[in-house]
Amino acid sequence: MLDKNSHAPSQPAMRLDELRTHEWATVLDLQRPEAQEDRELVLRLTEIGFVPGEAVCIVASGVPGREPLAVRLGHTTFALRRYEAAFVHVTPGAQHHG
Repeated sequence: MLDKNSHAPSQPAMRLDELRTHEWATVLDLQRPEAQEDRELVLRLTEIGFVPGEAVCIVASGVPGREPLAVRLGHTTFALRRYEAAFVHVTPGAQHHG
């Protein structure tokens, strides 16, 4: 039985690089990698605003291979490699955006 204060996401968690273009999502968390260079990357992502509860959207992607991704976060758009976006875990749908 779930506690009345528990909230299961309505959609399953996924990586940001798997999100469809123009679909809003909510950041759940960031992966905690073991490699030092990846930990520094995750720290940079956190510092620029990829934190739990933030609304994000992939607004465009490069061709071929969907590289890089143009990701909208708040009022700013960032270019991320798919490798970088894969560290961000999201759930489709966002309560508010833009």
